[in-house]
Amino acid sequence: MDYGGGYSTTSYGAQGGAGGGGFMAGSQGGSQPNKGNISQSKDTLRPCTIKQVLDATQPHPDAEFKIDDIEVQQITFVGQIRNISTQTTNITYKLDDGTGTVEVKQWIDSEASTMDLGGGGSKNSPGLVEDGWARVWGRLKAFNNRRHVGAHVIRPVADKMEITYHLLEATYVHLYFTRGPLEPSGGKGANGGQMDGQYGGDGGEMGMGGARGMPSVSPNARRVLQCLKETPQNNEGLNVQHVAASLRMPMTEVMKAGDELLTQSLIFTTVDDSTWAVLDL
Repeated sequence: MDYGGGYSTTSYGAQGGAGGGGFMAGSQGGSQPNKGNISQSKDTLRPCTIKQVLDATQPHPDAEFKIDDIEVQQITFVGQIRNISTQTTNITYKLDDGTGTVEVKQWIDSEASTMDLGGGGSKNSPGLVEDGWARVWGRLKAFNNRRHVGAHVIRPVADKMEITYHLLEATYVHLYFTRGPLEPSGGKGANGGQMDGQYGGDGGEMGMGGARGMPSVSPNARRVLQCLKETPQNNEGLNVQHVAASLRMPMTEVMKAGDELLTQSLIFTTVDDSTWAVLDL
């Protein structure tokens, strides 16, 4: 499933048999979001955190909820089950994902011939127990100024990596709508930000020839890195004084730039803390 902006789902996607992790195909088209004219289809599925559920806005009681100023129809999230309350008509789960807590209601099929409520679940949702993790697909609702999620599907999380994946997915989608899609290093690509590699646009090679993106590195850090790459040197690299003299840059600025590059794992120290070399991956 392609979100646009160089991002697609993996085997941990939120599709859960519905084939629609994140957003259903065709709902975004990979284009730059424009909040003024986005009108999502009824089958969109938004990965989110519980805090986003609680912070969602609703212009009036009959309106759809909005997250990041975008209407949401269906949502999916993961959480740890803190409490299970079984009623005649529904089972209420209280879920906590570390950002907040929310109640999830799953209505019981009155036509079901038998119900197995052992372990806090039903025959439609085995394995759901208190302190266990679950993924929910459903719709955000409000009743008497209290929000809950009406679950279409709720299932236990079998692989804990799914929790990490979901939080990353929810973060990406949030950033997509608030800051726009990803761009390759060096500017926008011809396909609206699609990147061939994980970080860069040179076919996925993670070397130092430009394929590794440095989105948070300052211009001075780029100059220092370029100097380290192009200046003839032995295996010990270059001393910071040599770099400062070559670039005619104050020593303090060179050291600050070096700290940035060290933090990004783009360079490493050799014989001492003031001698650097490029880290080729």
